Amino acid sequence: MELDDRVCYCFRVTRRKLINFTRQTQPSRPSQLSECFGAGTGCGWCIPFLMRIHAEVMDSDDRADGPDPLEISAEEYAQLRATYREQVTSGERQKNHHGDGCGDPEAGGTDGAGEIDDDAFA
Repeated sequence: MELDDRVCYCFRVTRRKLINFTRQTQPSRPSQLSECFGAGTGCGWCIPFLMRIHAEVMDSDDRADGPDPLEISAEEYAQLRATYREQVTSGERQKNHHGDGCGDPEAGGTDGAGEIDDDAFA
């Protein structure tokens, strides 16, 4: 993905905004990226990507093993999100539960008030 590609489609937050926010605010937890224009508090699709951005910028040891989920094109990302949304809508997949190589299948979640659940990032 390029810097100006959207990571959070619900709130139109780009990768550049998230990287700059992380560099400037130095959040201690990935869930604090939700303070960047609400990223991750809508449909939940981008939560594993927010975790990856946080790990990369903070040079954390918590980086996920395997391929970087952000090394896909914007078109592929949009298609994967559309598939995720269809599955959530149809009941095939629970909201904020990710698999498909985008992170831990149990990762991601909100606390009902729109804030990202920190336990989801453990």
